[in-house]
Amino acid sequence: MPGSATAKARYHDGSGGAVGTFRRLWQKSYVPDWIGLFMIVLENLAIVFLEPFKRMFSLDDLSIQFPHAEIERVPVPLLLVYTVAFPAIFITIYTLLIAPKKSGTARLHQLHVGLLGLAISLMLTTFITDLIKNGVGRPRPDLIARCKPKEGTPKHELVGWEVCTETDHHTLHDGFRSFPSGHSSFSWSGLGYLSLFLFGQLRALRPGSDLTKFVIAALPALGALLITISRTEDYRHDVYDVSTGSLIGMVRRYFPPLTVQACDEPFASRDQEIKPDNSRGDFEMLPTRVDSPDLEAGERRV
Repeated sequence: MPGSATAKARYHDGSGGAVGTFRRLWQKSYVPDWIGLFMIVLENLAIVFLEPFKRMFSLDDLSIQFPHAEIERVPVPLLLVYTVAFPAIFITIYTLLIAPKKSGTARLHQLHVGLLGLAISLMLTTFITDLIKNGVGRPRPDLIARCKPKEGTPKHELVGWEVCTETDHHTLHDGFRSFPSGHSSFSWSGLGYLSLFLFGQLRALRPGSDLTKFVIAALPALGALLITISRTEDYRHDVYDVSTGSLIGMVRRYFPPLTVQACDEPFASRDQEIKPDNSRGDFEMLPTRVDSPDLEAGERRV
């Protein structure tokens, strides 16, 4: 029977049954993206338990003799508010209440990919930054103040972290995680992402766009820049650390380039597929010559 033959064909080519369902779920949903994000989160958790490489240093190195600031201008809790909570809340409010007229489904789709893109930007940036930090082991500008080297340590030769008398584990070992700047990369992955989101929604980079839209879209990036500068003011990083961290933080997904006409519209949802027109048979889909006689209608070939 034709129906059973079709079912068997679908079973053998993997389009039917559990395998076919899983394949369609994988290809036409954002499940792979969420799984990838979860994997990055696990990798970030694993890095937390790894000790950073500790590069040798010299006590007469002026670049690492800055004072250790006990109180940071932007501590970690405040950084999370600026770069995680604020962009997520803003994207939600803008998409659901402020964005131009869209259907409810379109708004939910844009909200989904907007927040998913933000999460990927934050987690991927954190993973890359911490991976480099632990591998490079570059001393911070305030390392000597953190280290508190014991008396008699040679001042004109390279020494290891063993000469330090600091007993607080985090204070000492974090002194060897200068490059690149985590605050810088994280702020740009959150506030920088929000700026890119606004540049797209306002079409601020399209030809003929006004300056006001550009300034509004750039405000979150200005906040990220101020956080970046604060890391040099606290003597946690130098200009090379914060510059590299800022470059790592620039990630944007699920939206077209900012210079195209529809840069404010996310790519279509993956569950939307073009259904084939089955009103005609396979042979009728083939191109025919205009002067071909209709033999079924009884026309005679000339």
